Amino acid sequence: MKYAEMTALELKNVSREETLVVLPIAAVEQHGPHMPTATDEIICTAIAEQVEQRLKESVLLLPTLWLGASQHHLRWGATLTSRVENYETLLCEICESLLDDGFRRVLILNGHGGNIGPMQISLRRLQVNYRNCQLMAASYWSIAENEIASLMEGKCKTVGHACEAETSLIMHLRPELVRKSKIENFDDYAPDMVDGVYLCNDMYQRTQNGATGRPDLASAEKGTQMFSLIVERVAEVVQELQKFSLPTQESGLALG
Repeated sequence: MKYAEMTALELKNVSREETLVVLPIAAVEQHGPHMPTATDEIICTAIAEQVEQRLKESVLLLPTLWLGASQHHLRWGATLTSRVENYETLLCEICESLLDDGFRRVLILNGHGGNIGPMQISLRRLQVNYRNCQLMAASYWSIAENEIASLMEGKCKTVGHACEAETSLIMHLRPELVRKSKIENFDDYAPDMVDGVYLCNDMYQRTQNGATGRPDLASAEKGTQMFSLIVERVAEVVQELQKFSLPTQESGLALG
């Protein structure tokens, strides 16, 4: 079910108890010299739509929120962003619209690293007033961590930024948007975690070209395999989440 394609009457008849509402969130920001600014939005939307197609009787898919928390990319330009504190509030307000309409299961499906902190804080803010609702958030790469790692040839085994994984996925989904002549080895980026310590630097400080990892190892074939594995794993996890019992005011332990 797609929220934006349904009428008010049709939405009124959707089960509030059983339906899992999925809110995809992403970003429009610089992605190095070879990738489109809509990279995160394209990938996250495609994954969410395929999951909805598999589970259309039990999943209600919202339109992708393309705006993200991307202030750490601003010095590269070509970036649209919301302030972190405003983004947290925006996520809260979108979810409140659903929760106040009676929906009790909400999953934020994320496609941009800068959104991780804000989406988690937004759910903490919401949970105070919606203790009997199932409030969840995850990045697609955290759900499909093993599946992605199994296909990566570079030393980075997860999704970075305009990296081997993202470049492969866009080569699969929108190959005409990849500037292949601009692809290089961007493995000279500075990490943001050292010995378990988070280093708060922006992407201008961390990268020479606004990209990370080994997009030179990317391919459409790899992207096709990766996309299929991600969709399969996310759909599997969504089905498992729907088996969880809804929490109560007294107890938040609701694992089925």
